Amino acid sequence: MRMTMTLSLPRQPSSVTRARHVLNTLLSLTDTAEDSCGHLAVLITEACTNAVVHADPDSTVEISIVIDDLVCLIEVGNRGTTPDSAGLDADLPDPLTIGGRGLPLIAALADTAVFVAGPPDHVLLRITKDLTDVRTSSVR
Repeated sequence: MRMTMTLSLPRQPSSVTRARHVLNTLLSLTDTAEDSCGHLAVLITEACTNAVVHADPDSTVEISIVIDDLVCLIEVGNRGTTPDSAGLDADLPDPLTIGGRGLPLIAALADTAVFVAGPPDHVLLRITKDLTDVRTSSVR
């Protein structure tokens, strides 16, 4: 089964929740294991939150979700600039620092996560997660 959904949401906090709900609804139609569903919920939440917080004020948050039998691809884009030296291999900030954990968390949970080069003043984060783990059903 292959499902594709594209969203263009306003740059506001409620868009993060909407994106996560759409992803969860799509995943509910698959046999994806609960652990993978949870990881994907965190991944889209962190990526969308970064877009809402760091995008240009008049930008929208562009989201693409593709789910097939083996992988989930999530792309989150917006107008803005790609983080300098705060890449996906960044160290966690000091424990008392507010923020700064999203990209390292994405790097830890995703199978791949990269910023994709695109037009100037545009940021696109591409995340993939393997879906080979499936729900198991117990028969009594």
